[in-house]
Amino acid sequence: MGEHERTGVFRLGPPPVRDPQEVFRYAYQALAEKGYSPVDQIVGYLLSGDPTYITSHRDARTVIRQVDRLVLLEELVRTYVEAKLQQ
Repeated sequence: MGEHERTGVFRLGPPPVRDPQEVFRYAYQALAEKGYSPVDQIVGYLLSGDPTYITSHRDARTVIRQVDRLVLLEELVRTYVEAKLQQ
């Protein structure tokens, strides 16, 4: 197969992330890099649904919107309960 006959594959945007923990980690790091308070910004997003609470730096806004907000909230509650209440 000649060089001109190959099909190129291009990835646009960030890779898909489905794991809520990875989504939180990615958004948290991007927000911290830009000097925002990650906890305040993530809480604002989760309560309001307004994606502008999350920076577009490193495509964090796109990444966090890949997972439904209710799934993210469930992950937060589950993690809290497992870490703090089931000791």
